[in-house]
Formats: sequence, C-alpha cells, structure tokens
Amino acid sequence: MERSPRIDGHTMLAGVIGWPVAHSRSPLMHNFWLAQGGINGAYVPLPVRPGAFDVAVKGLQAAGFRGVNVTIPHKESAYRIVNRLDRSARRSGSVNTLVFAADGQIEGYSTDGDGFVANVEAHGVAVRDGRALLLGAGGAARAIAASLLDRGVQVVIANRTRARAEALAALLEGIEVIDWARAGEALAGCTLLVNTTSIGMEGADDAAFPLDLAQADAGLVVCDIVYVPRQTGLLQLATRHGLRTVDGLGMLIHQAGLGFEKWFGAKPGIGPEVEALLDADLRAAHAGG
Repeated sequence: MERSPRIDGHTMLAGVIGWPVAHSRSPLMHNFWLAQGGINGAYVPLPVRPGAFDVAVKGLQAAGFRGVNVTIPHKESAYRIVNRLDRSARRSGSVNTLVFAADGQIEGYSTDGDGFVANVEAHGVAVRDGRALLLGAGGAARAIAASLLDRGVQVVIANRTRARAEALAALLEGIEVIDWARAGEALAGCTLLVNTTSIGMEGADDAAFPLDLAQADAGLVVCDIVYVPRQTGLLQLATRHGLRTVDGLGMLIHQAGLGFEKWFGAKPGIGPEVEALLDADLRAAHAGG
C-alpha cells in the first residue's frame, strides 16, 4: 500500500457529521482507501450538536471541504439544506451524502439503496426483476425499496406497525403491504428476503421474525443490513435451510464507496482488504465492550 501524502494546502477534505459520531467506522474506511490510493486527502469525524447543523455545513463548505456524510440525528436537516437533490435522494426521501459542488451548490445523495444493491450483486446475485420481501419500513427500507423498484423488482413490505408500511407504500408506487404476522405467506416466489429492522442487532430486542424459511423457494437469497453481529440469527437460520445469505457489512462499504468517488475523484478499493479491516475493528470493539 502506498503512503498517503502529508496534509498540506492541497489536501482534499471530507468527513462525517453526527451526534454522537465517535462510533462511526467511516473515518477508518475512507482513510484506508485514501492511503491505499496514495490520494492527498483526509476524512474526519465531525461531532455537531443538534441545532448547529446548518452553521456547521456552511462553515465546512466555506473552509473548502469536498463534502460530508450525514448520520443521526441530522438526516432531516441534510435533506432541507441541499440545493440540488439527486434522484436517489428524492426517491428515498433521505440524504446521507452531501457534495459541495464547484458552483457553490450543495448536492444531496442517498447511497443506502444503491449500496445495498451493489453489495448483493458483489455476492453474485443479479438484482433485476424478481420479487423481494422487505421486513421493516424505516429510512433504510425506503431507500432499498426504491433501488429495487428501479430495477424492476416487485416489492412487498411487512412492518410491525402496518400504518408505517402503508405510509411508505404511498410514497413509492408499486409496493405491496402485508401484515407483519402474515409475512410468511409472501415468501413463496420471492427471490430476495431483506431484513431492514433492528431485530438481530447486538443490544436490540429479541423479537421473532413472523415467517418460517421452510416456506421459501430454494433460490431465495436472504439479506440482513445488520452487521453487528455479521452473522445474525436470521442469516444463521437461512444457512441451516441451505439458502444463500448476504450480510450487512458489504452494504456499509459499498454505500461509503459511492461518496468517496464523488469527493475524491477515484474509485476506492472495495474488496477483501477493507472488509477485513472493518471486521477486525468490529471484533476488537466487541471484545473490549
């Protein structure tokens, strides 16, 4: 790996805004890519308190930053501050990536949906047509649903609160809603099952999924956007049923790569090296916790 140039007057800057933000793996990932590519750039964590987002963003833009990632609790503020919304942001209803354009405008993107698709395709699964059952109806579900619909995939959504799923369906034409308790009835004929809920996440509730994977077709691919732990209970169950699985760490990597390219003008090395780096960091954090 080449060494990254020292920080100087030509260093390209980006970062991640959140509160808190110390837990973010984005600096580790982006700075690894910068060093790997020998790019004169730096990516820093930016802890910004609620209520200070607009001032912080304008200051970063004025200071010459290329852009930022945005995480909790600032995503709604990010959506409001942009001058140009990319189609990905309009479709998903959210912004997680800001680009400070050369003409002084702030561009807003949502990389979650396309990052999810890129991760699934990196596992050798073609995301085109077919039928997907999504569990959950939050922001990640909307972004993923939009990207799947754009690729001709039929989308069925089940959420523990049906009204929230229906609200999402009202925003994206073509979504079918099914009661949470009846989600298993939608499995037959599905090519993808995607968990976008916190079920299975370390420290989250131990709620059960309302389906039996014995009802699934043999070709079903089971995906979980949770990556702590990487092998969630759902993925372990799918493996026992002989189904292909895709864990959530690759989505984190691929969605980050889309922003990296916009800020630094180069494609990052999305592959086993950065995956191993993040996996080792997550394991160390777990061991120390």
